[in-house]
Amino acid sequence: MANPLAVIIGVGDGLSASLARQLHAAGYRLVLAARNADKLAGLAKATGAATRSMDAADPAAMAALFAGLDACPRVAIYNPSARVRGPVAELDPEEVRRAVEITAFGAFLMGREAAKLMLEAPVEDGRRGTILFTGASAGVKGFPQSAVFAMGKFAQRGLAESMARELHPKGIHVAWINIDGGIRNPGRTEPADAPDSMLDPEAIAAAYLQLVAQDRSAWSNEITLRPWVERF
Repeated sequence: MANPLAVIIGVGDGLSASLARQLHAAGYRLVLAARNADKLAGLAKATGAATRSMDAADPAAMAALFAGLDACPRVAIYNPSARVRGPVAELDPEEVRRAVEITAFGAFLMGREAAKLMLEAPVEDGRRGTILFTGASAGVKGFPQSAVFAMGKFAQRGLAESMARELHPKGIHVAWINIDGGIRNPGRTEPADAPDSMLDPEAIAAAYLQLVAQDRSAWSNEITLRPWVERF
């Protein structure tokens, strides 16, 4: 399919920027969404992307984003997440609600809108489209004083698995990617005593593109990416 469309929700200067660059290099047209799209000007210029400002947890904003696309997306990626750290007995309920809305409810909103369009799309190369969710190790195991992040990521993981079971037979590839480690985003460096201990965002993005290209006879619905030095 010539110049297919990819939508990335929650774009910053780390992993999502790497995804945008690699999808652009692979021939995709891009729509990049963030709470503040002004910060995406440089990335948009480099990739020819259209940008949108939006709250990912707002149903109307998500619906408007997808309704305004000029074509059905072949790839949709959800990156946003929110953390509220602290002892569970001391957490502010409204802060918790908002964090879970961003991490989990927003993921549902994107998955819903992307699936609605993709289900109406023709099959190309054995598929209608690919929906990917950026997860974390918190979606597999909870950590002390990180209950809110675990709530959001566990919910996101369950959403992705349910969507995969429902949509894979209909030609829509759905996968959840467990980013099990820190990402070497701009401004972050590894400790001096632990060189090469963080994940390279360009390498993570390459794994996403491998998922996009997977043959439907062997679709992954979940993968884990971790730095090679990590101890299991």
